[in-house]
Amino acid sequence: MTTSPWTETKPTAILVLADGTVIKGTGVGAIGQARAEVCFNTALTGYQEILTDPSYLGQIVTFTFPHIGNIGANDEDIEDLTPAARIGPVGAVIKADITQPSSYRAVEHFDQWLKARGIIGLSGVDTRALTAWIRENGTPNAVIAHDPSGNFDIAALTAEAARWSGLEGRDLAKEATSGQSSSWVQGPWVWNEGFAEGAGSLAHIVAIDYGVKRNILRLLSGMGCKVTVVPATASAEDILAMSPDGVFLSNGPGDPAATGEYAVPVIRDLIDSGIPVFGICLGHQILALALGGRTVKMHQGHHGANHPVKDHTTGKVEIVSMNHGFAVDGKSLPEGVEETHISLFDGSNCGLRLVGKPVFSVQHHPEASPGPQDSHYLFRRFMTMIGERKGFETAAER
Repeated sequence: MTTSPWTETKPTAILVLADGTVIKGTGVGAIGQARAEVCFNTALTGYQEILTDPSYLGQIVTFTFPHIGNIGANDEDIEDLTPAARIGPVGAVIKADITQPSSYRAVEHFDQWLKARGIIGLSGVDTRALTAWIRENGTPNAVIAHDPSGNFDIAALTAEAARWSGLEGRDLAKEATSGQSSSWVQGPWVWNEGFAEGAGSLAHIVAIDYGVKRNILRLLSGMGCKVTVVPATASAEDILAMSPDGVFLSNGPGDPAATGEYAVPVIRDLIDSGIPVFGICLGHQILALALGGRTVKMHQGHHGANHPVKDHTTGKVEIVSMNHGFAVDGKSLPEGVEETHISLFDGSNCGLRLVGKPVFSVQHHPEASPGPQDSHYLFRRFMTMIGERKGFETAAER
């Protein structure tokens, strides 16, 4: 990728890749600099959810859709549990200038929201050219910098990007987790009414928080569950002492093999207990490790809301939301572990189940509703497993 030309006015933000490529534009959001891995996201909507997703910790998100920020920001489309901690991507790269908000739900201009979140932004970039570069070369390490004066030491920034070790081998779940046990009672969002209050008597779900998204907890709560969130480092003994009817393994950032060093023994003990287990994204990857599989770093990852995934157990194809740079190697799954879902883009593994036990997981995000509800049946599948164990009936999976 060639270095982008200077604009007529002095650039106030740059993205410097580890190979020396420099991309220049206009700074938005927070002032400062951060090093991270650069990925791209192809979703047309949901930029606020993307920029508050803890799974993006340690990354800079390039948006292929040109109009980012045009509906402003609000207080409802937040995914991280503790917004004050600002767990999520450190940077955003966008094409068009940020316009005034055009949504009745907006409470804040997007630029101001980025500043408050501490996200460094770079606008005026040919994001599709950057995306093509990533597809060809893989996700690069980089430094994003915003300085209103336009003074940048490019040599130093290049060296910093080249020195950064990247995401492989890094356990980021300990940074993304909420760090303490808590109860979750908020249910799904209802048009013009806001978030419903979740019921809590049908079953007790313990969610292990590796960087969990709020809407996952909302859907669990909305199915009549009492939901308790525990830290990523919670022991099996602590979890089982809560007498859960089911355990949920959440999404999160970083290398699953690194997080698995302490998470895998816990998950194995939970499986041995016979309690139903359901994992999403990082939870799916760590579950695969616990069952004897392995994970790999992907060339460019899957990030977007238009990914076709086939469920072999139903024969149906779903349009799903994805956000992962690591994946389960489907060929590594041992006997007794069945591959249930695959990506129709590249054939990569997107789901598994443990034959004969109430244990399953998926790589994609069924709570993100791009279909819009193609994958909600997975939550009902989890509840069916719990109901069979507890002796109550649940809604059909459909």
